[in-house]
Amino acid sequence: MKKILLLTSTCGLALIGCSSSQINMSMGNMRLITSSAAPQEVMDFASTTCKNDFYQGASFLSKAGKEYRFKCVKAEENEILTPIPGTTIPTTTK
Repeated sequence: MKKILLLTSTCGLALIGCSSSQINMSMGNMRLITSSAAPQEVMDFASTTCKNDFYQGASFLSKAGKEYRFKCVKAEENEILTPIPGTTIPTTTK
């Protein structure tokens, strides 16, 4: 029984450590994400979040500490996808 409890608590802590990005604010096409992950992981998380909301992807606006601000971009608005400096936006083929 003790082994099961130890294993369960260890797995729970491991999962908490992996989920280091969360959306603090979502207003229109703007997203405020708090994260302690690497910049590329934050960029991927923001892009996925925006794509799940029917946008083309996320465009980086600013960073303050662990807070990242993104703008979700639609293709027909002729907006540019801007990555976090030092990161890339993965290209998707249609």
